[in-house]
Amino acid sequence: MRLMPALVALLPLLPLPALAAAPANPETLRVERYADDDQPGSLRWAIETSNQNPGHYSIDIAAVGKPPYVIRPSRALPEIKGPVRITGLPWALDGQYIAIDGSAYIKDQGVRTCPGALPGQFGTNVRTTTNPGLVLRDTQGVHLSGLEVRNFCIGILVNRASGNVIEDNRIVANKGGAGIMLTGDDGAGNPTATTTNNNKVLRNQLIDNGDGLELTRGAAFNLVADNLFRSTAANPEPSQGIEILLGNDNSVVRNRFENYSDGLQINWGKRNYLAANTFSGNSIGVSVTGEGNILDGNLIHGNRIGVALRPEPDATATRLSGNRIWGNSQDIRRCEAGGSCVPGQRTGAIVFGVPAQAHALYVGSRGVGADLPKKDQAIICDAKGEPKPCQPLPNHNQQAPRLLALEGNVLRGEVQGPVSSLLRVEFFGNAEADGTEAEQYLGEVLVNSDKQGQARFAQVLENIGGLRSFTATVTTADGATSQLSLPVRR
Repeated sequence: MRLMPALVALLPLLPLPALAAAPANPETLRVERYADDDQPGSLRWAIETSNQNPGHYSIDIAAVGKPPYVIRPSRALPEIKGPVRITGLPWALDGQYIAIDGSAYIKDQGVRTCPGALPGQFGTNVRTTTNPGLVLRDTQGVHLSGLEVRNFCIGILVNRASGNVIEDNRIVANKGGAGIMLTGDDGAGNPTATTTNNNKVLRNQLIDNGDGLELTRGAAFNLVADNLFRSTAANPEPSQGIEILLGNDNSVVRNRFENYSDGLQINWGKRNYLAANTFSGNSIGVSVTGEGNILDGNLIHGNRIGVALRPEPDATATRLSGNRIWGNSQDIRRCEAGGSCVPGQRTGAIVFGVPAQAHALYVGSRGVGADLPKKDQAIICDAKGEPKPCQPLPNHNQQAPRLLALEGNVLRGEVQGPVSSLLRVEFFGNAEADGTEAEQYLGEVLVNSDKQGQARFAQVLENIGGLRSFTATVTTADGATSQLSLPVRR
């Protein structure tokens, strides 16, 4: 029930381009030969044939021989023009995927396998659209399912393409840009608006890709739901499960993120909605810059830092609401263009001022060949805004509530915020007496600050049997949430 109002609010307010519709009964092109040639029955033949008359065909890839079923292209496949549905048939029968494997022409050279757009740059975390497996560019209405796409630099590239569906696939060991990349990149690194909208990425497994998925350079109003993002020891650059870079109004719901530098990283994205996801085993569960992003009802546990709000040049606000955060401060120092490896870094549930790769304090890889000159590395302000010039602490450095006492089941406290303003205080409980995080969500109360910005509260906490310590956050009217308060204990 928590998801529906926010999801409705994210519906686009402006008209978007009409999406092409496939005919009710398209002719089926059947792939039943795994040789990579232009002859009938091959995947290359099927894509080329469909591209000649988009919308009049579907492509079914049959099981040939015994599993594993593998197609190894000897060169890049043609870009896919929609509408078209491409289906690996075995998946719906017994869960077997049809693999499309790039290793026949993309030779593994470790972190230097996949070049970036700029000379001398390689791998994850540099701008690239190099050596993708399946390409959806300047098109609409492509549906991909039942496929395993592996050993490319980008598994599936969705570039200036809208209204596509990628569901029930397995995306593995794509070393460069991402397992799946949704980008409005104009070809020169600039974002394009209204070109990469309303795509859906559903129920996929994304394993050991550098970035699992990217929403970049204008990608907006896309839905990413019910996917598994996992990195293992086999991944040479475990960067982000999802990176959102200059991407706005996307919804990321009910996904699982495991063992990355950042489970999810937002860089200057706006109004993205993250709800009911699980983040565990990451150096940072979620790291954020950008305006108006919302983290709602997520489970964030077993990371080094649960939520890292990072400095940026402009003052922005990130809203945290109803998240359960516990068991963090693990010693996970994994820092591929993210993560937390600074010696002495404060860790735990919610931390302000964590350096990113743009900051002088950052420790870790910025990408192969992508080191930032020292003169361009930003300085983070302290609580007093020094030393200038510097980037301010996030969320206006809104101070946490001060909890005064727990009297029976009534928690009393005070908060300092903007003057004459409505403030939302949220309460959390922890099972251990020394708990300092937000293991259980216990509710909220709205209070009004006075002309000095001060407010007091006395909140009745229900269902607190078994809980031994209590914490709180406060969120201002513009959506800036504080770090957690110091706990009070029973």
